[in-house]
Amino acid sequence: MNEKLKPSDIHQGDSLPSVVKHVTQQEINLYAEASGDFNPIHIDETFAAKTPLGGTIAHGMLILAYASEMMTKAFGKSWLEGGKLSVRFKAAARPQDTITTSGKIDSIEFKEGISYVNCSLECCNQKGEVVITGGAVVKLQ
Repeated sequence: MNEKLKPSDIHQGDSLPSVVKHVTQQEINLYAEASGDFNPIHIDETFAAKTPLGGTIAHGMLILAYASEMMTKAFGKSWLEGGKLSVRFKAAARPQDTITTSGKIDSIEFKEGISYVNCSLECCNQKGEVVITGGAVVKLQ
């Protein structure tokens, strides 16, 4: 979808452009540096191996960024200027996981001359396990 998306360009039931990412320990470490979140469950493989999780896991916000990337691909500037996410983290993403983020348009509402697009989304690993599920709202201007 393009930057000048109009309500007539979208329809209930439309799929959003999926985003597929391969998670690596290097990417997790880089995210830790960028975010300042150096929790050992993310970056210390020896420590993480001794926890109930059995190894390092990706930061939830790193995986959530994939959902935002999908919404940006779908709605461009409209998403970047005021999109809203509401999600639940269901499972951990791990190094070597391939995460596929997908979504669809559930409804389009018109309020005071403005269109609001309600979407559902989920991020799943290569085993089909849901990592993140939720929704997003974007206001078309």
